[in-house]
Formats: sequence, C-alpha cells, structure tokens
Amino acid sequence: MDIQFYGANCVVLTIKGQRFVLDDNLAELGAKSVLKPGDIALYSGAHTKPTVETKLVIDYPGEYEAANVSIYGIAAQAHMDEAGKQTATMYKIINGGVSVLLAGHIYPDLSDSQLEAIGMIDVMVIPVGGNGYTLDPIGAQKVIRAVEPKLVVPVHYADKALNFPVPQQDLDNALKELAMEPQEHVAKLRVKESDLSDLTQLIVIDKS
Repeated sequence: MDIQFYGANCVVLTIKGQRFVLDDNLAELGAKSVLKPGDIALYSGAHTKPTVETKLVIDYPGEYEAANVSIYGIAAQAHMDEAGKQTATMYKIINGGVSVLLAGHIYPDLSDSQLEAIGMIDVMVIPVGGNGYTLDPIGAQKVIRAVEPKLVVPVHYADKALNFPVPQQDLDNALKELAMEPQEHVAKLRVKESDLSDLTQLIVIDKS
C-alpha cells in the first residue's frame, strides 16, 4: 500500500494498482483535482460531484468492499457540528493486514462505540491546521492518544498554493504543539505490515 499527499485533506492510497482518493476538494481551493477515471473516491463530508468517471463514490457511513479492499465508514461529529449531529465520516481501510484510518474534519472526543469500530490502526491520517476549521494539534493529540496508531500522518496545514476559507497553522508550529518529532519525511509512504513498529511514530509525507 502506497500513500501520497496532495494538500488539504487529500490523500491517495494505491493498493494493487487501484487508487482510493480521499477528499479531493482541491479544485474548490484553487488547485487542480487529482481524481482520475477509474478511481474510487471517498469523501468525509459535504462535497461537489466528481468531474471524472470514478469507479465508485463513497460518502456515507457503512461497510463497503471495493477492489478486494474492505472499507468501513464510521459516522462522526464534524468539527463544526452542533453537539449530537454526525455529518462527518471517518474511513477505516484494511488490506493485507494493514489498516488505515482517514480521520477527516472530526470533533476530537470519540465515543467508546466509535473507538470499538475503529479498533487497531496502523496508519492514521489526521488534520492539524486548526483555527476553528478542523482539528488543531491539541485535538489531534487527543485522537492520537485514544486510537494509538503505529504511524501518524499530519495533513491539512498551511499551504501557499491553496486558498483555505480559514488560515491554517503551518506544519512546523503544528508539530511543536503536537509534541511529536517527525521520524522521517517521505515523498510517498509505502506501508508494509512487517515494517511497522509498536511505538507511535509521526511521518510527514511531502506534498506531491
């Protein structure tokens, strides 16, 4: 499984040649969409219709199977939701013994039932930009401690190429508040079950 980062909350997981694209709203932020025909598109919240012919669009909680990959959409309170509402969806993706949690713009207090649905996670992709728009480092830290993933990938931080509705914190300051030192910076994260440690480590994926 390979993971690439394209800015904002957009990551692409490539599993046996099939691309799974999360939250490609890059065109709305002044950049170019990375969706390609045949991709499987996942959205953690409200979105516009894809402009290419995707293989499948997943934007609601539920259990899915696509390209021999298991996908679990878990309902969550969005960061901007009123208490009791759940308009966001977290995604747990499992393939070949590796599990990935795509957190999205969630409220950081997860319930016991949500944590049970999340279960054991190898890689968690989580926003850190804050400023009321998404998780800030303190909220992200709360989610990390609750889930205890083996690898943490920060996303959705300040990016001069993107026009965020609310300014986002830059990555260096976010990581200082998160109190986690990057284990490494990579252009693409290749995840193998045999390479995973039992300790939680932070990996920065450089924007593609």
